[in-house]
Amino acid sequence: MKGYTEKLINDQQARSLSDVVLNNPSVRNDAPPFSERDSYFIRGFSVTNLDTAFDGLFYLANPRRTFTEGLERVEVLLGPTALLSGGTGRVGGTINLIPKRAFDEPLTRLTTTYISDAQIWTHADIGRRFGAFNEWGVRFNGAYRNGATPLDKNAIEVGVAALGLDYRGERFRASVDLNHSTQNVTAPTSLFNAVAPNIPVPRAPNNRRNTSNPFEYNDSRYNMAAGRIEYDVLPETTIYAAGGLSRYNEDFLTSNYRVTSVTGQASNTLAIQPLELEGFSGEVGLRSRFHTGFVGHQFNVAAAEAVNKNYSRGFVPFSLPSYTTNIYDPVYLPFGSVPTINFPRSNQQPLFTELYARSVAVADTLSLGDDRFMLTIGGRFQEIDLQSYATRPGPSQGNLATSYRESRFSPAYALVVRPTENLAFYGNYIESLDAGPSAPATVVNASEVFAPVVSRQKEVGAKYDFGNVALTASLFEIEQPNAFTDTATNRFTLSGLQRNRGLELNVFGEPVAGVRLLGGVTFIDATLVNTANRQFDGNTAPGVPDTAFNLYAEYDLPPWLAAGLTLTGRAIYTSRMFYNQANTQSVPDWTRFDAGLRYVFEGTNGKPVVVRATVQNLLDDSYWASAARGYLAVGAPRTFILSAQLDF
Repeated sequence: MKGYTEKLINDQQARSLSDVVLNNPSVRNDAPPFSERDSYFIRGFSVTNLDTAFDGLFYLANPRRTFTEGLERVEVLLGPTALLSGGTGRVGGTINLIPKRAFDEPLTRLTTTYISDAQIWTHADIGRRFGAFNEWGVRFNGAYRNGATPLDKNAIEVGVAALGLDYRGERFRASVDLNHSTQNVTAPTSLFNAVAPNIPVPRAPNNRRNTSNPFEYNDSRYNMAAGRIEYDVLPETTIYAAGGLSRYNEDFLTSNYRVTSVTGQASNTLAIQPLELEGFSGEVGLRSRFHTGFVGHQFNVAAAEAVNKNYSRGFVPFSLPSYTTNIYDPVYLPFGSVPTINFPRSNQQPLFTELYARSVAVADTLSLGDDRFMLTIGGRFQEIDLQSYATRPGPSQGNLATSYRESRFSPAYALVVRPTENLAFYGNYIESLDAGPSAPATVVNASEVFAPVVSRQKEVGAKYDFGNVALTASLFEIEQPNAFTDTATNRFTLSGLQRNRGLELNVFGEPVAGVRLLGGVTFIDATLVNTANRQFDGNTAPGVPDTAFNLYAEYDLPPWLAAGLTLTGRAIYTSRMFYNQANTQSVPDWTRFDAGLRYVFEGTNGKPVVVRATVQNLLDDSYWASAARGYLAVGAPRTFILSAQLDF
């Protein structure tokens, strides 16, 4: 796990979760920056924002885009997490959001930010503690951002409100979080959904060129409430419970492109997808520390349930036009050509799917010799219940279409050996779980339901802490099964396999006084081991770069030169990626440079004032930032960010 703090989020002027996780070389964004969503590839596997956890609970975080105002820390757990978190998916890793809590000292902070081309962002952060021992805490974050972005015709309006309440007593602790956000995007940039198989992938268009029509939109609303309680029944034994619910509504009109020529020719079909998502998550558990003789134990047992309900008909054509355009010289339809007033809304959609993930987990970490030797043994028994319903208007609408209920026990093992206080070696085996697929109606084993799909990771690594700087290294292998139809037998089988093997090297800390580093490099060999008819066996998995490099650095100028001034910079490199399984289509490698400065001085009230300036994509390069999941996403153009933070 790697955690990114509130201070780093502020200093990098991150607007959403995607800006934060980009500090990790094992994470890459695969959605366009001026769309309505964030989405990721972690260790070479797709992880959507729907899979983000809020304080350890799933289906509560915003399923499309998480804004940073209410976050104290962002944690990135690399690798499958069935034991740690339960649920489905998250083969490459899990992102966990830790909400802000009030400090012991009062906080009143106002930050005003300008983002090119014309966005103004105002953020208020207020925290107080009350009571004889500061046991009651209140932390409120409110923000509003609106204006045009560097992308032509694109504008984004964002409103965020996050309230965190907490109580910390001698033996009892409790917290409540209430979150609300809205996002309205004008002319959201779309993924290029497909490239014709017989042409090379065209070069990336100008990074300011928006192919979306000015009347396209994406409007969303998100609300969430969560709570957590803990009680120490003994000094080293705690019982806990947590739960929450969320609702997300989204209405949009968007483009779906298919690039048909290396000259940029493309077909475009407009579509709408009114969508409502409801989430519920809850857990109860007990954790305890104790000894049996000379063996220490950290024991945890927990029961959890997570529910995700999807109200949607999928993409609705609704008699919308299709036309020919070009990604380098887009064709725009005139205003009024698409009557939007009668579109169905997100709160009018039928229930499409329901997912229930129920589980019980138990783990024990045995330790010897002042934690010099630690062995974790655990597992999670999980039941996956997935139901889908007919959504097309007609007599069968609302009827159960398919139903799936399967269970499995997922074990996990980990070993840590610490020869010295500063050096640790570790190894682990852990799994992830997905609902098994169902055979389509066109095969000989139609409607056959397969057991849960199990992805497995084996990993070894080392960490060394020099005091001011730490180095980590890890080797991992993740195998993910997948299904396909054998054309020779016309049988649908769960016999495909993708195997990602990787090496991660990371550094963080202050190797020299006034110089801070955060970054690393990840090498991944993502191989298609078994494909339909063995056609693509041995090829590289699409969308996965074999090399990804990140380095963020800060340098405090000497006081005699410029007291309080810090220079910042970041380099991000991603190697070439293949677009298709045949490896006949690819996108070139790309490098992005950011530069900035931070100036801290004392205001007239004796409290600090922080001025920050950042230029992202300093060289204004145009590039394909992602070729994952059969889509292409263009990177953002040069962007200027200037902010002033005042404490009162």
